[in-house]
Amino acid sequence: MKIKILSQKRNPLLKREEVAFEVDHSQEGQTSSRLHVRRNLASALKTKPEFVFLERLETRTGTMIAAGEANIYDTIEQAELIELKHIVSRQSPPQQPEDEEKSKKEDVPEPKTAEKGAGEAPSKIEEDEKDKIKEESSDDRAE
Repeated sequence: MKIKILSQKRNPLLKREEVAFEVDHSQEGQTSSRLHVRRNLASALKTKPEFVFLERLETRTGTMIAAGEANIYDTIEQAELIELKHIVSRQSPPQQPEDEEKSKKEDVPEPKTAEKGAGEAPSKIEEDEKDKIKEESSDDRAE
């Protein structure tokens, strides 16, 4: 993956660097993950990945080049004050849903099939099955 910095400017009011960049991921054969781009961008700018927040990362149609924008903050506290929650949540590595599903299955007992009460009407399938049984029994009697 090759990262090319297109523009970089300091925003002293928000205490951050605002960076526009391009990522060439033709060597990998697929679009790079946000986490991977974040680490490589941090190493290119000689900062910690925790201070880098990717705002936008879009692959151009038909190419292996993605354009993006990122903010590099001086401190984590400053980033938490300014960055939107959905941008912050994108920066964390994806959680394993399979592990969560397994733990949920172990904790929750399997639902029991509810028996029909006296006041409930039989379903259409149950009525059809009863009709078939009646027809078969009447056919057996006729023979």
